[in-house]
Amino acid sequence: MTVLKTSMRNFLAHKGRMALSAVAVLLSVAFVCGTLVFTDTMNTTFDKLFQATSSDVQVSAKGSSDTGETTSRTGKPPVLPASVVGKVREAQGVRSAEGTVFSTSVTVIDADKDKLSPTSGAPTIVGSWNGNDARTMEITSGTAPKGPDQVMVDADTAGKHDLKLGDEISVITAVGTHHARVSGIAAFKVTNPGAAIFYLDTETAQRTLVGRTGVYTDVNVMAARGVTDAQLKKNVTAALGHGYKVQTAKEVADANQKDVQSFLNVMKYAMLGFAGIAFLVGIFLIINTFSMLVAQRTREIGLLRAIGSSRKQVNRSVLVEALLLGVLGSVLGVGAGVGIAVGLMKLMGQMGMNLSTDDLTVAWTTPAIGLLLGVVVTVLAAYLPARRAGKVSPMAALRDAGAPADARAGAVRAVTGLLLTAGGGWCLYTAATADQAKTGSGWLGLGVVATLIGFVVIGPLLAAGLVRILGAVILRIFGPVGRMAERNALRNPRRTGATGAALMIGLALVACLSVVGSSMVASATDQLDKTVGTDFIIQGEQEYNLIKPQMVEKIKATPGLERVTEYKLLDASLTTPDGRVTKRETINAADATYVQDLRTKTVAGDLADAYEPDSMSVFEGFAKDHGIKLGSTVAVHFEDGRTAKLTVRAITSDEVVVDKGAMYASIATVAKYVPADRMPLDQLMFATAKDGQEAAAYKALKSALRDDPALTVRDQTDFKKALKDQIGQLLNMIYGLLALAIIVAVLGVVNTLALSVVERTREIGLMRAIGLSRRQLRRMIRLESVVIAVFGALLGLGLGMGWGATAQKLLALEGLKVLQIPWPTITGVFVGSAFVGLFAALIPAFRAGRMNVLNAIATD
Repeated sequence: MTVLKTSMRNFLAHKGRMALSAVAVLLSVAFVCGTLVFTDTMNTTFDKLFQATSSDVQVSAKGSSDTGETTSRTGKPPVLPASVVGKVREAQGVRSAEGTVFSTSVTVIDADKDKLSPTSGAPTIVGSWNGNDARTMEITSGTAPKGPDQVMVDADTAGKHDLKLGDEISVITAVGTHHARVSGIAAFKVTNPGAAIFYLDTETAQRTLVGRTGVYTDVNVMAARGVTDAQLKKNVTAALGHGYKVQTAKEVADANQKDVQSFLNVMKYAMLGFAGIAFLVGIFLIINTFSMLVAQRTREIGLLRAIGSSRKQVNRSVLVEALLLGVLGSVLGVGAGVGIAVGLMKLMGQMGMNLSTDDLTVAWTTPAIGLLLGVVVTVLAAYLPARRAGKVSPMAALRDAGAPADARAGAVRAVTGLLLTAGGGWCLYTAATADQAKTGSGWLGLGVVATLIGFVVIGPLLAAGLVRILGAVILRIFGPVGRMAERNALRNPRRTGATGAALMIGLALVACLSVVGSSMVASATDQLDKTVGTDFIIQGEQEYNLIKPQMVEKIKATPGLERVTEYKLLDASLTTPDGRVTKRETINAADATYVQDLRTKTVAGDLADAYEPDSMSVFEGFAKDHGIKLGSTVAVHFEDGRTAKLTVRAITSDEVVVDKGAMYASIATVAKYVPADRMPLDQLMFATAKDGQEAAAYKALKSALRDDPALTVRDQTDFKKALKDQIGQLLNMIYGLLALAIIVAVLGVVNTLALSVVERTREIGLMRAIGLSRRQLRRMIRLESVVIAVFGALLGLGLGMGWGATAQKLLALEGLKVLQIPWPTITGVFVGSAFVGLFAALIPAFRAGRMNVLNAIATD
């Protein structure tokens, strides 16, 4: 009880200092809990949607995906004959069965040719209105579609695009373009996360999506009373045989959820990773806080020891304070985490993904994890200062000697840090000289961890040297005030090293990712300049936005073009000369002019020969693995066609970026073995303008593509800009997440300075008494803060650039050979660090300036 009372008294006596540390714990716990609540809520939303929209059993064509989405590269969904519906109805235990047809390989536009699709990346779905949809949706205005000129739209899409009854829309598919007017608007009875859904009557949907009637993509089956889904599936399978895909509602929901989960897991673990970084930075803050508080209470600890308190009791007292701090910060963090989750839901809503707070899910494990993490991390961080407090002898403390300096421990620390840093440097060197990216990535990971820990351990030694250099460059121009700021930073190198290390971690990651991102853009741009020999690239905004036949004709008819190249992807398995059968491979089928559009390096043969009849190319690695040489014959088993025996006429180099690992054949060759109705749509098209007509052809292509806004045309400048923007957006998102760690590091600088001011109260009073003005005092503290921040920035940026340069060496093995240091970003971060130091010093400097001189001198 005495230990608890002492801890409570000390905790409340330093509540301002504790508050800053609690904020660090709060932010870290909030990020973890917010991530968990957000992903749990998304799971709940999708679970409800999938459960509500699934029939008891669903029958699909054999070629359809588990989630029922269109997977065929022909742009048409896999279908089953209408006779299947009758067979299903005759199966035992079936209450009802209804055929439906839908597709996601569509583009829907309004009368102004603006695309009516989600901005969140969710699919656009066009399907037939059926009983299962009527069960899960409510028509809020108008009527369901009853003829070829009518279409019904979901309420969310209607609201986003201001669609009203009678508005004209067009559905663009592989079959053609269908025009209709909005006859009704229907709202989901559960939350629709963001898909845009359009309903046609069944016959119109069949003609529009498939090109013929009498077929369906799915059959929705409902069970009779008392029949389980599993039993119904068994009965339906028995009635149909094994030529179809039969799934229960749970299996469909699980397959859909698996797709969603893969996206959520990437987001979840990325955000948790950044929360972990924030926790790591927070550890430095907590260690510094308790180390300084222990140092300030040296005499108090001595008195406690003198009147009988044991080392364990002193140790326990400090740990109880840490426990109180951890509990307070974690409890507040859990609450803040729910707020972050709601904020993320609102943000996703702005991006087009609808998430309702009615589905907000806070599992009991979320606060439990938050509390456990916050408390454990805080107590562990306070353990070393607590142990140090317990070692203070009563007599040394009463003499105000404080914790004895341990020169031996400092030497051990320096040697350990040097060994870790040297070992990490060796790992990075090994990674940079590796022959394979997979092997090198393991060494890179070890090198990053070892050098990071090494720099943290060796921080005090680095601080003693670097701060002197920074003092000579930055602080000496401020005269005596600058020299005093330098000495203050050097007074406790361990503290300066720990404070700088907290800032170092976040900035090291920023520098590393900046180098990697810039190098990727520079390498890809270099490859484009060297290999791409066409003027324009036409492709869909999303991978599933294939180029439909009517658009192919428009592109080919565009004036001012010298040549147009089609480019398709086909799935096939290969039987190689060594007798092995490979799994699904991709054959890149293109017109013979593709060799002019892409200058691909070969290690054997001429790529133009691969476009001869019954010929192909393979890539270097595949050829080595299977003993393939020029003239070898490979049996290509096309999934949608017959088997072709093709002769290898070229072997392409693995040292490329564009189309790395591609196997080429001509479209004419492929067409001999794949029926026309199963031939994939074009994934890409390439166009080259006649000399001097580039600008006019570019404008004409853009005009032609207005009929399908899901397609874009880019010249090489556009393509490079799009690549740079994509990587830039990803980096900006990562920088935003790393800002959490940097905020915690700034709190650490504030806390260190604030406690340092309290620690030097008497000293500050004496300096003020002998003539130091308030302005000079504040400047001294600001300069001390700046030099600590710049010290952390130098360590972080230097370390991060080393990591980034090593990572680029591994990327070079994949063809990205250009190393580019983004000096504007590095310089901006470095200068920004100085401003961070100024900002962090504002409150401590202000409080120091307000200090009463006489009271400060009288402080014991």
